Amino acid sequence: MRFSRLRLNGFKSFVDPTDLVIRDGLTGVVGPNGCGKSNLLEALRWVMGENRPTAMRGDGMEDVIFTGAATRPARSFAEVVVQIDNSARLAPVGFNDRDTLEIVRRVTRDAGSAYKVNTRDARARDVQMLFADASTGAHSPALVRQGQISELINARPRSRRRILEEAAGISGLYQRRHEAELKLKGAETNLARVDDVLEQLAGQLAQLARQARQAARYRTIGDKIRQAEGALLYCRWKEAEVARLAVAAGLTERITVASVAERAARGATQAREEAEAKLPPLREEETVAAAVLQRLHVRRDMLAEQESRARQAIGTLKSRIDQLSRDMEREAGLNRDAGETIDRLEQEQARLRAAAEGHDDRLTAAGEEAQAAARLLSERETALDRVTEDVARLVARHQSTHRLLADSRATVAKSAAEAARAREAAEGVRATLDKAKADLEAATHARTAAADRAGRADEALAAAEAACVEARAREGDARAERSQAEGEISALRAEVLALTRLVERDAVGGDQVLDAIRAEPGYEKALGAALADDLHAPQVMAEAGDVTGDMASGWVSLPEYDSPPPLPEGVVPLGDHVSAPDVLARRMGQIGLVDAADGPRLQAGLTPGQRLVSRDG
Repeated sequence: MRFSRLRLNGFKSFVDPTDLVIRDGLTGVVGPNGCGKSNLLEALRWVMGENRPTAMRGDGMEDVIFTGAATRPARSFAEVVVQIDNSARLAPVGFNDRDTLEIVRRVTRDAGSAYKVNTRDARARDVQMLFADASTGAHSPALVRQGQISELINARPRSRRRILEEAAGISGLYQRRHEAELKLKGAETNLARVDDVLEQLAGQLAQLARQARQAARYRTIGDKIRQAEGALLYCRWKEAEVARLAVAAGLTERITVASVAERAARGATQAREEAEAKLPPLREEETVAAAVLQRLHVRRDMLAEQESRARQAIGTLKSRIDQLSRDMEREAGLNRDAGETIDRLEQEQARLRAAAEGHDDRLTAAGEEAQAAARLLSERETALDRVTEDVARLVARHQSTHRLLADSRATVAKSAAEAARAREAAEGVRATLDKAKADLEAATHARTAAADRAGRADEALAAAEAACVEARAREGDARAERSQAEGEISALRAEVLALTRLVERDAVGGDQVLDAIRAEPGYEKALGAALADDLHAPQVMAEAGDVTGDMASGWVSLPEYDSPPPLPEGVVPLGDHVSAPDVLARRMGQIGLVDAADGPRLQAGLTPGQRLVSRDG
């Protein structure tokens, strides 16, 4: 193998592209220490497949890249190209198509090394085998480095043998032999693993055969169970149908009773409205009559008070009249006494005049008698004056009595007139009072009758409302029983339909997903209600479609949700109680198991694709 050219680009100190031309004869590189002579040998060994960083005098393979200087920036890659003369066509078969072989090794920071042979990508192993077949390589003794002469002198026999083998040109054969031994060891290991796998598969095959027998027996028992369940469900459906008909008849009867009660309630309501419509005029008449009666009572009390005052005045006047009559009688007696006194005095005066017609003798006697008479006269005058005064007083009293009597008579007449008017007014008041009492009694009777009618109407309305409430309660119970019966009938119809399709499927045959589902005891109805007819669909593969893109109907495996939509809070997935194939994983994860009473409340929290089911289906 003859090298013709070595090109370096970014390798250690060779930052710029540098070509080393190796011509026929001896080619030497002379220079001071540190000029890069050793870098040329390391570049040659590196491009021939050296993978040890210590052989490149570095801690890592990326240390061969130029790291920069004060005036030059660092490079991001290093590349070494070696050209080999192949005019004799001694290269291996895969690389023997050209007269010149160009081997390139390029290392990039954070990306690793890459090889190319004649612009084609190659493995490091291929490059190493290429140089090994030519009895050379990165570890060849032909590449003498510093200190290697002393190592050869002090080398062990095995190392000297490697040098002789390389000199004889058989190092490539030993390399290939080593690779063949490694491959044989790998094949032996694989055969041992194959034997282990066969033994394991044999055990699994026996276990699968046993499971197949158990599955066949299970399917037979399952068919019998399904038939028994179908018969049981049919019996339950018949019983539910009979119960539904009975409930429907009861509902019809209760609806009729409710209609009658509603009509009675409407009649009672109408009667109450009519009674209430009649009450306002009666109440107004009652108010007016009460007001009139109140006024009459006030007027009666006032007239009674006036009558009592008039009676008192009449009694007083009568007593005064009696007193005046007694006074008049007494004055009349006094007048008679005064007249008799005056007559007696006139008689005495006449006698005195007859006696004065005598003589002087008789004058003295007369003087004496006159003195006596004067005394008596003075006495009598004094008495007369007293009597006159008494008469004057009596006359004045008589006149005042006459005036008082006249006034009393006028007052009596006026009082009599007022009494007559009072009697007339009292008779009118009595007549009005009697009429008001009659009106009041009539209004009271009418009010009592209206109140009785209103009470009867209220009682009838209350009874009608109670009957209506009771009828509505019975109607609600009947409707609830009907809804429950209809729900049970729907569930039974769904089960009958599912059993019918199951029987048809068993009669026709087919691979359904139902055969691969196992539900815990008590959750079969929930599973049947949740999936229904989808249980009869088979599992199909995405490649089952024809060339036109049509696919068979059934369950297809889909990738899992990136973030599955959560079920409402507190809802347990039905998949926790059901063992189903992977094709049903997405579907089972979106079916929630709840109590029947909580379903309407939790339904509003569902997202598209989710559903809720109770344990009873």
